[in-house]
This record gives sequence, C-alpha cells and structure tokens, in this order.
Amino acid sequence: MKQGKDQTTIKERNFSQPEESGTDTRAQPPVPTGSARRRRCSSSGSDKDAKQRRLDAFVKYRHLLINSVCQRYGSRRAAEAQEQTQPLPFNQTFVNVVIHQSKAPRLKERTEKPREDMASAPEAEECADTAVKVSDLLCSEAPSHTTKVIFLFGKPGIGKTRLMHRICQKWAEGVLPQFLFTFLFEFRQLNLLKGKLTLQELLFDMFLQPEDSPDAVFQALLENAQQTLIIFDGLDEFAANMDVSSSSKRGPALTSPMSISQLFADLCHGNLLPGCTVLVTSRPKRLPDFLLYTVGVLAEIGGFDHEKVEEYVSHYFCQHSFRERAIAHVKNNTKLLSMCFIPALCNIVCICLEYLFLKQKMSVELPQTMTQFYIKMFLIFLNKQRGDCDEETQLNCNRKAILGLFDLALRGLEEKKLVFYVSDIPEDVKEFASLHGLLTAFEVKTSGTCPEVGYAFVHLSLQEFFAALCLMVSRRVDKNYLKKKFFLKSKWTLKNETKTEFMESFHIFLSGLSSRECRTFLMLLAEQDEAWVQEKQDVILQSLRKLAATHLSGPKVLELCHCTFETQNLEVAQHIGSLLNFKYEFKNFRLTTLDMSALVFVINSGQDLICLDFAGCLVDTDCLEVLAGCKNVEHLSFRSRRCGDDFAAALSKGLQGMGNLKKLELTGGTITAEGMTNLVQAASQCPHLEEINLQGNRIQDPEVKRVMDLFSRMEKLKKVEVDTMIIYFSGTSGKAQRSPDLKLEENKEHIIPSRYVNLCLSGNKLGDEGCSCLLESLSCISISKQLNLSQNRLSVSGICSLLKSVNTCQKVMELQVSLGHDTAVLRFREDRECVSLPPSWQDTGVGWSQGSAKAKEFHLCLVFCSLREEPVFSDDQQHGEENQTPTTSQKIRLTDCNFQASDLKNVCAVLKECGHISELDLSQNYLGDEGLLQLFQCLPKLKMLCSLKFSNNQISLNSVFFLAQSLTTLEHIKTMSLSLRDCRVGLEDVTRLCQILAQCPQLTEIDLSGNSLSDQSIERLLSFLPSLCHLSLLSIRKNSLSPRCAVLLLNSINLCERIRAVEVRLTGCAIGEGQVEELCSILEQHGGLAEVDLSARVKILPPLLCSLSHNGISQDGVLHLINAFVTSGNTTEVQVSLCSKATLIIKLTSGDDPRKILRLAECNFQPEHLEKLFLLLEKCTGLTEYTSSNNNMTIQAAERLLHSLRKDMGLLKISIEEPWVCRERVVNLLELAAQASGNIAEIMICKDKTLFQLVIRFPHCLEKTESVVSRLGLYEPEIKHSLFQRLCEKCAQLQQLRWSHMELHEDEAEMLGRILLPLPELKTFGLTSSSVSPAGIDCLISGLQNCQAIEELNLGYMKLSSAAIPGLVLGLCEMPSLKRLILDHNSIGNDGCSRLAEALRKMHNMEEINLSHNEIGDPGLINLAAVLLEMQNLKKIDLSGNCPSPAGGEKLVGALANCKHIKELLLSRNGFGDRTAVTLALCLPHMTNLKILHFQNNNIRQAGGLELARALALFHHSCSIAENDLGEQSIHALSQGLPCFRHLRKIDLKFCGITDDASKSLSLGFRQCPSMEEIILSWNALGDGGARELAIALPKMEKLKVLDLEKNRIGACGATKLAEELATCPEIQSIR
Repeated sequence: MKQGKDQTTIKERNFSQPEESGTDTRAQPPVPTGSARRRRCSSSGSDKDAKQRRLDAFVKYRHLLINSVCQRYGSRRAAEAQEQTQPLPFNQTFVNVVIHQSKAPRLKERTEKPREDMASAPEAEECADTAVKVSDLLCSEAPSHTTKVIFLFGKPGIGKTRLMHRICQKWAEGVLPQFLFTFLFEFRQLNLLKGKLTLQELLFDMFLQPEDSPDAVFQALLENAQQTLIIFDGLDEFAANMDVSSSSKRGPALTSPMSISQLFADLCHGNLLPGCTVLVTSRPKRLPDFLLYTVGVLAEIGGFDHEKVEEYVSHYFCQHSFRERAIAHVKNNTKLLSMCFIPALCNIVCICLEYLFLKQKMSVELPQTMTQFYIKMFLIFLNKQRGDCDEETQLNCNRKAILGLFDLALRGLEEKKLVFYVSDIPEDVKEFASLHGLLTAFEVKTSGTCPEVGYAFVHLSLQEFFAALCLMVSRRVDKNYLKKKFFLKSKWTLKNETKTEFMESFHIFLSGLSSRECRTFLMLLAEQDEAWVQEKQDVILQSLRKLAATHLSGPKVLELCHCTFETQNLEVAQHIGSLLNFKYEFKNFRLTTLDMSALVFVINSGQDLICLDFAGCLVDTDCLEVLAGCKNVEHLSFRSRRCGDDFAAALSKGLQGMGNLKKLELTGGTITAEGMTNLVQAASQCPHLEEINLQGNRIQDPEVKRVMDLFSRMEKLKKVEVDTMIIYFSGTSGKAQRSPDLKLEENKEHIIPSRYVNLCLSGNKLGDEGCSCLLESLSCISISKQLNLSQNRLSVSGICSLLKSVNTCQKVMELQVSLGHDTAVLRFREDRECVSLPPSWQDTGVGWSQGSAKAKEFHLCLVFCSLREEPVFSDDQQHGEENQTPTTSQKIRLTDCNFQASDLKNVCAVLKECGHISELDLSQNYLGDEGLLQLFQCLPKLKMLCSLKFSNNQISLNSVFFLAQSLTTLEHIKTMSLSLRDCRVGLEDVTRLCQILAQCPQLTEIDLSGNSLSDQSIERLLSFLPSLCHLSLLSIRKNSLSPRCAVLLLNSINLCERIRAVEVRLTGCAIGEGQVEELCSILEQHGGLAEVDLSARVKILPPLLCSLSHNGISQDGVLHLINAFVTSGNTTEVQVSLCSKATLIIKLTSGDDPRKILRLAECNFQPEHLEKLFLLLEKCTGLTEYTSSNNNMTIQAAERLLHSLRKDMGLLKISIEEPWVCRERVVNLLELAAQASGNIAEIMICKDKTLFQLVIRFPHCLEKTESVVSRLGLYEPEIKHSLFQRLCEKCAQLQQLRWSHMELHEDEAEMLGRILLPLPELKTFGLTSSSVSPAGIDCLISGLQNCQAIEELNLGYMKLSSAAIPGLVLGLCEMPSLKRLILDHNSIGNDGCSRLAEALRKMHNMEEINLSHNEIGDPGLINLAAVLLEMQNLKKIDLSGNCPSPAGGEKLVGALANCKHIKELLLSRNGFGDRTAVTLALCLPHMTNLKILHFQNNNIRQAGGLELARALALFHHSCSIAENDLGEQSIHALSQGLPCFRHLRKIDLKFCGITDDASKSLSLGFRQCPSMEEIILSWNALGDGGARELAIALPKMEKLKVLDLEKNRIGACGATKLAEELATCPEIQSIR
C-alpha cells in the first residue's frame, strides 16, 4: 500500500488499552468465539481434528496479519523512513490531532432538509468541542450482531490517512484487544479494480492472503465478525459511483462477486459480515445516501491546536540545536501559526525552517501563502540532492522531468486517476520523482493477478499543486483553456458536492500561482518572458473578479477569500472585497484559523465597512485572535449555543482592534454574568459602538444592573438587549438620579443612563406593586418614546396606577392596555411636544355594541370633533398674559380587560381626574347597562373628550336610547356619528330612535347595518331624513332588501334635496315590470339624474347612468338602442355586451358633455347586422369613440366601418379587437388604416391583445399632406400611387405610433423607417416585444435619426445589444424635444449605457428614463449617474433588474438626490445591499416630490432596512421594499413611521420575514393610514396572532381594496377573524 497522505500521529494515551512493559501482546493466542467454542465438547474425534486445524489456521493467519501490519505501518517502517537520505514530505513525527464527535442520527434529517453547502460534515452546532479519544470511538457500544459504521471526515492535510495507519499499528501492538482482525483498504487503490469481487477476495487478495486453508480462515472471520475492524480510507478519492442500493432484500450470497461500491454498501448495511466495525475516512463531501442511514458514529478531525503545533515542532527539531528558535519563530508569527494548524502544512513549514536554519541564515523570511510554501518545499527537495547549485540551475537540469511530472499530475486529476502503473510514467520522470521523494512506490494488488508496483504522489494536495503548475507553465495551455479550468462555478455546480472530486485545493493553488511573488519561478520553469506569464496570471485574477459579482453562499465566499489571499494582490482583494461587501453570512459549519485569516485579508483590503454574521458556526477561540485584526467590521454577530464565557473572554481581547464596530451580537449562547462583564468592559473601548445584543444567554436582570454604569459611559451607545429587557439610549452620556430598579429607595443614589428612548420591561412578572413603584418614579426617568410593561401580570389595580401616571405625568401621550392580550404600553411625547396644540381628530367617535341573552349584538358609533380651530386653553389661561401654554391631549385605550361594573367604579374615579383625555376606548369589556351609566356620570368632567368607543359591552337597546338622548345634553360634544349593528330593530324602535336623533342637531352619520330592517322600518327611517339636517351618511348593509325596498331607497332623492348620492348593492336584483315603471317615474322627477346601474346593484350618482343588464337583449335590440343613441341629444355613452356577463349601460348628460361613446362587445353580429350598424354610424357625426371587441367583424367589414365613420370636426378614436389582427402582416394593417377618412393622428397595433386602434382627425387637411409628400420626395413615378404615398397622405399629421409583438419583415421595417418615422408631427413612437431582422434594425435606427419632433421613444423588449446603441445615439442627438426614453429588457450593457449617458447629457427636457433589465453594471451606472446631476426635469427613472455592486448603487442614489422633481424611483432587483439602502435613506429627504418608490429584492438586511424604514416616514404615496430580509427592528421602525404616511395608497412587504411579533406594530401603523388601498404581506410568517392584529386595523381602512396574505401561516381562527372585519371595508375587491 502507499505511504500516508496526512501528517499526524496518535500517541498511546489516545487509546484506552495501555501497553505493559515486557509483555508481547501479539504472542497471546486468540480466544475463539461463537459456534467454534460451543461445539468443542460435543464433536467426534475427526471433527475435533478438523476444528483444530481450522483453529490453527485461524491463529496462524492472525499472527501473519499482525506481522504484515507491523511491517507496513509499525515502528520498523518509521525507522526505515528516518534512515532515508532525503526527507519525505508528509512522513514525519506523530502528534495527536483534535477529534470532535458529532450526532450521527441528525444525518438522516439532513437528507430531508439539506443545508447550504454543508459538504460532509454535520451541522456545526451538532459538534462537541471536547476532544474524543480514538479508542472511545472504536469502543462505543452497538447492539449485538449489528454492524457499527464510524465516519471520520477532515479537510485536506488534516491527518486522516496517518491516523488510520496509526490505528493499524496500535492494533498490531495489542492496544485494541477488542479486535482480532484489522484490514485497511485505500479507495485510491480500489479504483484500479475493474471487475467484481467476493468479500473473501476483497479481504485476502486485496490485503493479505492466508498461507493455507483460506476457506477455514474466512469461516472463522465470519464467526468472529464482531471482533473484526475494516478500514476504508479516502472515500472522497473513489472515482466510481457510490450511490448504490443495498442488496439486503435479496440476501447477498457470500460467494457472489460484486462491485466495490456494492461490497462497501453491504458491509455498511450489515448484509455482509454482520456485527463488524467499519471505519471510513473522507474529505468533506456529500455522503452517499446509504451512509446517511447507517453511520452510527460521526466525528471530525480538527487538526492541531496551539499546544500540538508546539509539540510537533519540538519533535521535528528534537535533534537540532535550534529547536527553541524554531518553536519561537512559529509561535510569534500569527499567519505561520494559522497554517500550522493543518498538520500537512505544519510539516512543510518545518521542512522550510530546517533548510533555512541549516543554511545558517540569521534572518528567516518564510513565504506568506500555502502556494509559496509548496514552491519553497519543492525547491528544497531539489537542493537536497545538489546543494551546491542555485534554483535556476536545478530547474534547468531537470526541466524535462519536472514538466513531465506536472503533466502526469494534471492528467491524473482529469482522468480521476491517483495511482499510476510503471507504464503510465516516463522513466526519467519516475527516477526524478522517486529520488526527490515526490512519488512513493507500493505494491498494488488486483484480484487474480500477480502484484504490481504502483506509484502515487505522496499526498493528493501535492498532485493538485503540480497540476496547477502544469496549467501555468505549459505552452499547450492557452488562455481559454486556462479560463475553463479555473471557472469556479463549474466546481460549485451542486450545493453539497464539488463537480471535480479530486480538486479540493487545485483552484487555490492556481490563485496562488497568479501572485507577483511566483512570477520569477514560473518564468524559469516555462522559459518564457514576464509578459507571457503575466498574461496567464491575469486570466486567473480576472476570473476571481467576475466570481465575486455572482451570488455566493457562505462556504463559497470563504473559498473565494482563500483564493484571493493566495494571490496576495491588494488591488484584486480590494475589488473583491467591495463586491462581497454585504455577503459575509456564514451558517452552520466550522471555520478554521486559515479560513479566518483569508477572510480578514479580504475584508481589510476593502474600503467598505461590513457586517460579519456567524450563525450556528463553530468558531474556535484561535480564530478570534485572527479576527481581532479585522478593522473594517461594522456589525459583528455570533449566534450559537456553543458561545460561552470562554468564547466571550477570547472575543473581548480582540474587540479593541475593531475600531469601526457599531453593533455587536452574541445571541443564543451560554454566556453568564462573567462573560458579559468581560465583553462590556472591552466594548467600552470601541468608540463607535451603538448596539449590543446579548439575548438568549444566561444573564439575569441584577447582573445587567451591575454593568449599567459602563453602558452609560459609552457615548455612541443607543441600544442594549438582554434576555429580559431592551434599553434604548439617546442624548449624551452621563448620570441620572435613579436606577431602573423596580424597588427605588429615596435615600440611595443609583447610576443609570439618562439617554433612554424606548424602555422595554415586558415579561418581567412585575405585578401591580412593581409597576406602581416604577410609575411613581416615572418623572425621574427620561423616556422619550415609550415604556412597555406588557406581560407583567397586571390587574385592574395596576391599570388604575397606569391611569394615575397619565394624570401626573404630562409627557404621557397615550396609554394602551389590554388584559386579555397582556399588553400595557405608555407612549410619551418629545419634550418639545409637551406644549403642542391638540391634534386634528379625524378618527374620532363614540362606539358601543349591545348584546345579551335578551337582545342581539349591534354596534353604535358616534364621532365628535371640536368646531373651534383655535388652541384650547383652560379658563384661567384664556385671559392671562403670562401663562399662554396650550393644554395637551391624551389618549386612553383600555380594551378587552374584562371589566365588571365594580371594576369600572375604580377606573371612573381615576378617569374623572384626567382632564386632558381626548380619546377614550373601553371596547370589549362586558360593562353592561350599569357600567354605561357609571361611565356617563364622569363624562361631563372630561371637557376635552372628542372620541368615545364603547363597542362590544353587552348593553340593551334601552341603554342605546338613553345614550343617544344623553348625548344631546353634552355641550362639549359638537359632532357625533351613531352606529347600530347586528340588532333586530322593529318599526317602533326605529320611530323612537329617529325621534331622539332628530333632537341631535349635529348628527352626521347613521349606520344601521345588519339589523334586519323591514320595508316599513326603512320607509319610516326615510321619512325622517328631512329632519336630520346635518346628516351626511346613512348606511344600511347586511340587510335583506326587497325590490320594492330598492325603489323606496331610490325615491329618497326626491324626499330630501340634500341627498347627493344613493347606492344600493343587490345580489341578483329581480326588479319586475312594475318596479321598472316606478323607477322610470322616479328618474323623470329628478332633473339632475345622470347615472343608474342595475347590473347587480342600484346606484344613483349625479350625473347618472342607466343599466338594464341581464335582460336577454338580442342583436336587433342592440341596433334599436344604437339608433336611439344616434338620435338622442343627451345620451353620452352606451355600453353593450351580450356575453355571459351581459351588460347594457346608458349614460346621460345634461348637454355640456361633448363625448359620445359607443362600446360593443361580443355581440356576434352577422353580416346583415353589420351592414345596418354601418348605416346607423354614418348618421352619427358627433361620435368621439367607437370600440368593437370580438363582434365577428372581418377585415373587409373593418374597411367598410372605416369608410362609414366620419365627423365634422375633432378627433375620433376607433378600436377593433378581432382574432385576425394578430395574423395579418403589418403592411396589410397599414393598408387598412389608409382606408379611414380624415387624417390619422395615432396608430396602435398590439398583436398580443389583437387590438387595432386609430385616432382620426377631421376635417382632412390637404395642405399638410402635400407638404409632407413633397418633403419626403414621394412623387417619383415608380411610387406615386403606391401604399407609401397613400400612407404619407393619410399620416401627414400622425403624432403617435405604438406597435407591440410584431414581426417586421425587411420591407415593413423600410416603410417604417422611411415613411412613418420622419413624419414632422410624430411625437410618440413605441416598438416593443417585436421581432426585427438585423437589416430591419438598421432601417429602424436610420429612421430614428430623422425623428426631430419626437417626445417619447419606447424600444422595450427588443433584444437590442450594445452594438445598436451608437446608431441610436445619433438619432437621440437629433431629438431635442425628447422627454421619455424607454429601453427596458434589452442587453445594452455597460458600454451601451455609457454611450447613452453621453447623449443624454444634452437632453435637458428628459422626464423619464427606463433602462431596466439591461445587464448594466457599475461602469454604466456610474457614467449615467454623472449625467443625472444635470437632468433637473427628470420625474421618473427605472433601473431595476441590472447588475451593479453596492458601490455603484451608492453613486447612483447620490446623483438622484439632485433630481429635485423626481416622482417615481424604481430600483428593484439590483442586489444593492445595505450600504446603498443607507445612502438612499439619507437622500430621500431631498426628494420632496417623490411619490412612488420600488426597492424590492435588493438584498437589504436589518442594518439597511432600519435606516430606510426611518427615512420612509417622510414618504407619501406608494412604496415597495418587498423581498428583502429586513428584520423585525426594521418592520417596527417602518410601522412607527406609518402615521406620517397619511396619503400612502399602497405598501408592498412581500417576502420580508414578517412574523406575528411585528404584526402588532404594523397593525397600529395601518390604523393611521386612512388612504391605504392595497396591502401586500404575502410570503411572510404571519400566523393567527398576526391575522388578529391586522383584523383590528381593518375597520379604520375604509378605502382598502386589496389585502394579500398569500403563503403565510394563518389558520382557521385567524382567517375567521379577518373575514369578520373585512366585512367593514366597503371598497374591498381582492383578498388572497
């Protein structure tokens, strides 16, 4: 077998069985087990002899096996290696490695839930940090006769193979007595087997053949399977397919030959040799599926730590006088020490140090990278043989053999070949490599053949290094081939497995060889000049730059950082660092010190501050020492339960080096007070630190208070989060009078931060007494926003304490308490708000509901507001000159508190003292009639009360009458709205109620929905309308209405002249003939009637519409109607559709409306009907618009129609939608257009919609026509009567030309470019989603150069490349009036964008630019940004779906801030990241006219989302920040800003990770957005709790039309609550 790949050793202490001095454990005879022992006494004499022979053969084979293993892996082998004249790499001193055991059962789960890029290993959180002995792994218990599978994985060079050799050695020495047999197979050798083997052939032919009786020995093996260890080393090196199915179902026969894959699988499954122990090693890669279910023990080899590095170096230099010097050199060099944690690299470092020290060099300069170390090692091996020659001479002398060795290495990797026969290797290469210790020879066994000599590189990584060198120095390898070999995305095709199995370090070596330091070495090897070598190096560097711009997950980012580190190119590192700016998120894998060194190198090379996020990763404390040098970290986050006090202490040492750190998170760990103290003390030295998050640890409140003084001294600190509280800071650092301790004592001084903004004390179980103590000191604590006391077990007594604080602390703006939801929040006004004017109460009112066993529930709501607009002063202030401070107003919401009448007595006693209450909400408290009476006794004391809500309190109808009557006596209530819901109100009740309401002169709204009113009750209600002189709205919903009742309601327009609108929504209105006559009589009485719609409702609005849908009208009936339309002078519009939705609508006018519109759809006209139609249309000379949609009109009929339609003067719009539109050629459609009378002003052809549309101008102007024809030179004889000339004549006044989804032939493109585009009045041209030949594109571009009057150019979805842009630019330069340029969904790229930018520089009238989805990166956008500074008239820009970096995004957004008139900003799907979001947040206040902002899918995380949410508070109309993982804090910040969005109509928060926790703040915000029409919250994590919170907000959003909650986690409970409240949204149209 071959020499070991990895360089480690296992000391005897790593095994459980010590060796006894003077005892030869190998001489002890084995004790047979199983049936051999049981049958010993009962056998006959001959049987005994046979058994004895079998036992003798068994014992003999075991001794033979022990001797063979000792020869291969034992001390004699090591001694021979030491006697060799040259040092062999990877063959040195043995030192323990760290082994981490994991939870193998989790592997099965991972098949169902794959982890991102987790190659082989378990999730990092599963690993234990304590070292595991090898003997513990091998001795772990397993069920009897059950095969135990142990899987060991580790990175290249970590020591896997040497560990396996050491296990074999210690077994042979008797340290592992539980095993009678041990076999070791290496997959790289098993690759050579082409045929199938039986298990016996595998064990004997491939490892060691018994000297006699092989069948007897094999039978003994089967009987002692539980004492057999089979090792398979290097699963990652196996070239064949390992994903095979088990043969357990068919029961494999021991004599059945199988493939190596099948043998391995059946051994692991226990189908062969059941009960044995199978030990497997591998590099990290995807495990075969069958291993996921069979592995019982899983462990990771972690390499060296500090102590083991020192131990290894000490052993290596044990015979040298400079041993201490070597140890000190390694320990004092951080980079060198990081490399030495990998045992194979540690060996190389020692080789290089030894060489340099022996050369008597006083100053030792070692390489910086792994690649440079391998080069140094290679040169040292060369010099060992001829030390008197320099490097150049050595390379020249051996160049042919060296290049041959490189070629062998590359060929082996490409062919997945790691073992070579003599015939594979040229003789000179074999001699050279063997002499210098680069190839190792061993015996290769294949079944049925004589052993042969095999050769392999001493380590797979050395083969990868030589293969990389081959690509860089071979003249046969050109740039394209090199680029193909280095294209890392091919390596990362699959998330969990590399495509090139044997090239783990190949790309890292290639990167290292692209460094300047390697250039001289490569020039010597290749015999080429510097330019030749540099050209190849540039290919690698350019590939790295491109890779950084792609989407990379955590492990891929790390590998890219390794490659970048190897280049040691600061320019490349800076470029890659800027592109990776916000991609440093690592989840669920272990990071080594080498990983961290590479990561820090890239981060420090960049100029941007970054967020470094480790979630569930195992990060050793050694890594933290490396991380300490990372100066560009702005946000550092660790989320792992493995983070304890030791981790916190190690991290604390490095925090001082992170001068730019603003946010520190260590969450979900086991940190206690000790670790927190270390962290806080170290963090206090970070001058810019703003946030500390230690949630999810083991920190208690008292421990936080002990370090509170440290927090207060941190000048920039804004927020601290621990398990039980969140503390916000504002202002400057300093001391306040008292601590936040809940038991405040008067005579003690407590140091606290005076800079609170928000104080969250939720979930602390304070109770009524604790909250009372805190509230007594409320005036001493500076809280400028809110105090959260939720989840503190409050009762009614606690509520009274809260109410008292409202009265005593004038800074309290709002109190919100719900005992049912266990919430209690006090909101405060800023200091400057304490003397502000009362707000304008738009959502004010009194609401209550009644319901009990004796009556159904209904809802009554009265809204009040003050008629005075001047500030409200108290009596003693109105006439005083000194004290003119306006009184402040306060809001109190005590909902769902389950108040009883006795509780309300205490509450009212406190309420009487709260004279500044403007809003009081006591909904859902079950107060009943008695509670209502108590409430009204205190109302006169509340002089500032504007809104009282009393819904869902189980009051009777008599109490409603009492309340309505009482309100008339409350003088300070000026305006009220009364609402009764869901109550059976009889005729007498309606009469009594109306009599009372008639005495309320300021009554403005009545809502009687859901009360089952009879026709008589409604008629009685309508009779009172003239008495309700201030009524503005009467609403009756959810009430069954008869046809007669609908007529009664319509007749109300004649009963009360103040009625401006009546709307009756009916389902399947069955108005009969009698009602129609009555309806007509009503309509005739009202002279201002303009609109009646009876499709599915009755609707009357001035001016009126008359609809008679679903009445079975025929084609002849339609023609009669059209005839009336033509002859009528007051009919402005007729809409007819005979489809399944049959509609017939007539709009009337008073005579001043010049429009006359006819819309016909799906009338299925026959030719005779069409002819009659055309005759009628010829008489309609006042028609302004005609639309025909799918009326069975042929193209010939369309020609007849165009001849028929004409008018005296003005514009006529003609639209035809028929299937033939999409089939006809463009030239045929233009010929159809030429048939129209008058001049064509607009032509629109949309083949995807089968739409042909013209706008004709009358009368026809001949003078302009002749002028245009003459100018275009179209009077040549050959074209005088052609279509060209007719089009020119008809289109002389053409202003708009819009075509989409066309297929333009070359002649049609020529017509477009030569005739239509140069027309002098053409202002709009659009050609979108169309197919045009290259020649046609040339004609189009040429024609655009003559469009001098054009104002809008749309060439979207045209697949234009950058090659078309130069010609287009020439055309743009001739368009001085251009205002809108739309080029979306093309491929103009950076070059095209840069050229466009130069053209746009002179176009000062530009108002809209759309370059979305055009593959534009930083160069193009930066050039465009420079131009935007001069475009002061720009109102809309769309740059979505391009590929810039955050750096390009910052420059673009900074430039847009100068566009003062910008109204629409669309920047979605650009991956800008947090940095651009922060810049946009800074710029938004300068965009004062901005109405629409789209910034979805831009890779925004919490840092950017928080700043953007705060800035959006200044925004007004429509914004979308969907598909960004904003984080809960960002959603809260956005919610708090929603009250400023008074005119916000649409908000899109799809895919933002919104949970139920954020829904409360969102709900509060939505309630204060009265203009909201569309809310999109799809694809979030909202459950029933979130649905309930949103439902609470719905009644406040009366304009809401769309609510999208698709793909959330809402169950039946939440959906029911939403459905109930959506009924209160009158405009709702769509719910998902």
